[in-house]
Amino acid sequence: QVQLVESGGGLVQAGGSLRLSCAASGSIFSIVAMGWYRQAPGKQREKVATITNGGSINYANSVKGRFTISRDNAKNTVYLQMNSLKPEDTAVYYCNAATLSAPYNNWGQGTQVTVSS
Repeated sequence: QVQLVESGGGLVQAGGSLRLSCAASGSIFSIVAMGWYRQAPGKQREKVATITNGGSINYANSVKGRFTISRDNAKNTVYLQMNSLKPEDTAVYYCNAATLSAPYNNWGQGTQVTVSS
């Protein structure tokens, strides 16, 4: 079992920046990738960015060039730097830790990001 604790959400004006953090604990040896997902009201949860243990990174087209995912393996923490934020980025952001047996079982509690126009 992997536990995830997120921080860093908040309210920001369009064009501003926020940095999300997600600290993992528990069975961290089983993690093969970590990522950020988001869910806006009335919409399905969608992938924002993922990073594997080998450092391979994938971004949603909607955030490419604006968001940067990174991880600090010594701290078991993954970050999401969000720049040039838009109102359509408003959502609850969730951290995910994927294991080989359960890629979508480990989620953080979610952190609200609100971008005002």
